[in-house]
Amino acid sequence: MSEQNRQLAEDHYYAALDLFSESKYEEAAEEYKKAIELDSTFTDAMHGLVRVYQDLGRFDDAIPVAKKIAENDPEDILAHTSLSILYQRKGMIPEAEAEANQARILGWKQQLKAKKTE
Repeated sequence: MSEQNRQLAEDHYYAALDLFSESKYEEAAEEYKKAIELDSTFTDAMHGLVRVYQDLGRFDDAIPVAKKIAENDPEDILAHTSLSILYQRKGMIPEAEAEANQARILGWKQQLKAKKTE
């Protein structure tokens, strides 16, 4: 990816943050999507999009984005936490519990790594 595309992706990301802070969720979602189109690995933009969809009650839109984050970075605790929340809101309790457990395990692993470096 070019440096110019990355800068444009970041511009859309920051525009989305501003819109989100103004409770303009639909517009924020569009800006997050533009950022992701420019940089398909832009995890922060994906997390933002998940949050916007969650706040809009669009759980079926949020779940594939959260799954993509988890696929790209299996160690991303927030992706699994988000999936747990989304599944819970949809009444998918076994899936929610499985994702919560995954997030918990990843958190423990990070704590162990931190203790080893102390």
